[in-house]
Amino acid sequence: MQDTDVLLEKIRTAISQTVPEKRIGIAFSGGVDSTLIAKICSDMNYDVTLLTMGFLGSHDIEFSKKVNEALNLPHHILEIVPQEFDGISKKIRSQIGTDNLSWNENCIAFYHVARLAQKLGLETVVTANGIDELFCGYNGYRDAIRDGEQKVLDLIDTKLENETAMMDAVNLVCSEFGVRVVQPLLSKDFIKYAKTVPISDKITGPDDLLRKHIVRRLAVSAGVPEVSAGARKKAMQYGSLIHKTLMKSR
Repeated sequence: MQDTDVLLEKIRTAISQTVPEKRIGIAFSGGVDSTLIAKICSDMNYDVTLLTMGFLGSHDIEFSKKVNEALNLPHHILEIVPQEFDGISKKIRSQIGTDNLSWNENCIAFYHVARLAQKLGLETVVTANGIDELFCGYNGYRDAIRDGEQKVLDLIDTKLENETAMMDAVNLVCSEFGVRVVQPLLSKDFIKYAKTVPISDKITGPDDLLRKHIVRRLAVSAGVPEVSAGARKKAMQYGSLIHKTLMKSR
C-alpha cells in the first residue's frame, strides 16, 4: 500500500506548475475528486471559489451544498435554464464537430461552469479531470481487471488519450467566456507518477464498486468530509441532469 504523502506532494506540485493564477474557480460537484482538489488548492493559499452547475434539484447542486457545509468555501451555483438548453446544446455540437455523446455532455457542462466563472470575474477554472482515468474511477476498469493488470494499463492509456482530446474541446467552448479550464492531473509529470502507483491501490477486483482507494485515503487525511470521500462516482453529466435532458431533446 503506497503512502498518501507522496500522492499529496505530487498533486501539489502539479497544481503549482500548471496554475500560476492565485484567484481560481474549482469545477465542483461535491464528489471526492473535485472536493480533494478544492481542499488542496485552498490549503495552498489559492483564492478558491467553488463553481457548481446543474438543473434545479439535481444531485450535484444539492450534494455540493452539503459537502461545502464542512469546507465553508465561497460557493456559487448556476441553475441551467431549461428553455435555453436545446439551443446551447446544438450550438456546442456544431462547434466541436462530433456526435460523441460524452464529449457533448461534458462541453455543455463546462460551458455553464465557464459562464458562471465569467459572471464572477474568474478567468481560470481548475478541474480534477485525470483522477478517474489514472486511478480506475470508471466502471469499465472492473471489466478490465478480470483480464489482468495489463488490460487495466491499456485502458488507462485509452482513457487518457480521450480525456486529453476532450478537454481541448472543452477549452474551445469555454473560450467564448474568456475562461481557461486547467487540468493539473493531466500534466505529463503527474501522469508519469500516477502510472507507478500499484493497481491494487486503485482497484481491488471486478467487484470493487468504490475504486480510487489511494485517492480516497488521501482525501480523508486531507480533511475532505467523509460524505464526499466515501461517495461512489457520479459523472458530471449525470449528477447535473444534463445527460437525461439531452437524451429527451434528441
